[in-house]
Amino acid sequence: MRELSSAFLNRPESARPYCMAAKFVDVLVPVALDHTYSYRVPAEFDLAPGDIVAVPLGAREAMGVVWADDVTIRPGLHNRMKDVELKLDYPPLKPELRKFVDWVSGYTLSARGMVLRMCLRMGDNLGAAREKVGVRLSGPAPRPAPKRMTSARARVLQLLADGLLRTKSEAAHEAGVSAGVIDGLIDEGALETLVMPPEPVARQPDPEHAVPEFTDAQRTAANALRSTVENSGFSVTLVDGVTGSGKTEVYFEAVAEAIRRGKQVLILMPEIALTAQFLDRFAGRFGVRPAEWHSDVAPRKRARTWSAVAAGEVSVVVGARSALFLPYADLGLIVLDEEHDPAYKQEDGVRYHARDMAVVRAREVKIPIVLASATPSVETVVNAKRGRYVHLRLPERFGGQHLPSVEAIDLRREGPPRGRFISPRLAEQVKLAIERGEQALLFLNRRGFAPLTLCSACGHRMACPNCDAWLVDHRFRRRLVCHHCGYAMPPPEQCPKCETKGSFVAVGPGVERLEQEAAELFPDSRILVLSSDLVESMERLRQELDDVAQGRFDIIIGTQLVAKGHHFPKLNLVGIVDADLGLANGDPRAAERSFQLLHQVVGRAGREEGRGYGFLQTHQPEHPVMRALIAQDRDAFYAAEIEVREKTGYPPFGRLASLLVSGADKHATEAHARRIAAVTPLHDDVRILGPAEAPLAVVRGRHRFRLLVKSPRGFDLSAYLREWMAEVPKAKGTLKLEVDVDPQSFF
Repeated sequence: MRELSSAFLNRPESARPYCMAAKFVDVLVPVALDHTYSYRVPAEFDLAPGDIVAVPLGAREAMGVVWADDVTIRPGLHNRMKDVELKLDYPPLKPELRKFVDWVSGYTLSARGMVLRMCLRMGDNLGAAREKVGVRLSGPAPRPAPKRMTSARARVLQLLADGLLRTKSEAAHEAGVSAGVIDGLIDEGALETLVMPPEPVARQPDPEHAVPEFTDAQRTAANALRSTVENSGFSVTLVDGVTGSGKTEVYFEAVAEAIRRGKQVLILMPEIALTAQFLDRFAGRFGVRPAEWHSDVAPRKRARTWSAVAAGEVSVVVGARSALFLPYADLGLIVLDEEHDPAYKQEDGVRYHARDMAVVRAREVKIPIVLASATPSVETVVNAKRGRYVHLRLPERFGGQHLPSVEAIDLRREGPPRGRFISPRLAEQVKLAIERGEQALLFLNRRGFAPLTLCSACGHRMACPNCDAWLVDHRFRRRLVCHHCGYAMPPPEQCPKCETKGSFVAVGPGVERLEQEAAELFPDSRILVLSSDLVESMERLRQELDDVAQGRFDIIIGTQLVAKGHHFPKLNLVGIVDADLGLANGDPRAAERSFQLLHQVVGRAGREEGRGYGFLQTHQPEHPVMRALIAQDRDAFYAAEIEVREKTGYPPFGRLASLLVSGADKHATEAHARRIAAVTPLHDDVRILGPAEAPLAVVRGRHRFRLLVKSPRGFDLSAYLREWMAEVPKAKGTLKLEVDVDPQSFF
């Protein structure tokens, strides 16, 4: 958080006027503390809860928010209190946002100051936008003529005859002249300069711009969503449609209704990469693009967006999970697209799930929220079945397109040749798709060239020195990389254990190795690899996604980056190279996540022209996930998964919390984890598992031990954890304790 300074701050104590009866306020500061600080209010300030202020904090000044006023201070402390230094000219945080901060803090066991910090992510660039100077023809006619007329000057004067104000660079570009020609006309008085009005962060969307034609099912769902917005009040609606069913167009009608009513709308997306195509679709429906909020937005634009949202000047914000904490002036609707996506869980700092917190924020503001997905989370499906959520179904693809047919390729019987990873049947299908002028997607959720580098002479495996993980071979970059801590090294010329030269071999496939194999199998094809580690910039990624949509590549090889929300008109074949990959871990959500990911990937096929096909290369075609995908029986999968969860008491039928203890010394870390377990409050409804080494036992040089807390669904797990944490001995040295309520990751 930035420091604040001003000549105001340096006034001597005696120069500051006070009322006879001093007033005090509690201020919450965006640092890792749960409590507020009390400050004295100078007479010239009129402060109320929500006001953003500058206060002294130790040896510096910090931004904070008034959390309570009319605070009572013991008489002996009056003269020791520090003053609020400035009341900042920003819109105050509304009561519902402050209440939301308190709720998130209490639920997640995070410091309130850290939750507040997410609400104040406007950076150091608040204030008026930079002035832009424009040029136009001077004054009313008759205007002074330039002393010397040239063809370049004539073009400029003819261009500006329309009376519009343009920047110098725009005028020079449109007239096809240099900036010097513009400057010369200004110097001679033929043109005048004026300060241009600031560009809005986003222009007002038009809800009537391009209303689409709907199928009967879409129209029914759209009408239901419009009614929900008209009636206002808190409600949760699940828009549950197969891939390509037009869910986005349907919930756009709820957005349109909110805009008509002058309300603000928040649309959350799980990945920044999804926003490019989405922004184009939004502009096609509403005539303009919405405001954006994510880490790729430039700092000055972020600051202007924050101010515009707080002032009510922005109608629609599309953003990543952090957009949930913006200070909306009049929020009327929240939409959460791809609600099942694991990316909605923040895994560091304040550990929260944006889907669940979005429902809480909608409840606090008393507004509707819409959740959309082709593969909803089990938690959401159960809530819909029990009537807590309104359930709107879109069972068919838009335009009459069929869902792709899905087949298993049993690798036990028809696997690829030794050293290969694409089976003969899948290779033949890719070849046929290319011959038809269609695209094929080969999906493997594994980055790099190979997940393991092994010495063929002694069996030594190249491992990360900081983590309990193998180094991944990234052949494109000629580096061995740890995906957990970022450690990287060049491939060694000889084995560090047996010193044999040239003995290392790559074990297993990554997308880079798959590209090499595809280039050998299909030498005349245009191949593109889409993987997060190969993304140079978001602009480059957006261009590559557009190239795929325009048919400039024949084969796309990708990780989960390609699974979410993309629309590729010419893509009709999807081959899952290793369908079993996500099932090989102890995560209780492994089956659900594998089903969702593979269903979404296969759903990229056949969305516009021709018939879509999906092929699953698997060693276990009899697995329930594979059977459900092949039979296209999503309901059967959910029914079986819900039954297992209910029997075992896992979410949503029970609650989980993770306590992760980490430290530089293994024995000290384990001992501290055992001390924590020793002070566990006794409760018949709570079961404590551990401490035990985490599946990934060492990360960034820190040893990790985990305790898992399991309780019934209706149990107040957060209160129980607070009671427990109050008794936990203080961590010393490098030891650290992280609490994660409702964990999504168990590595």
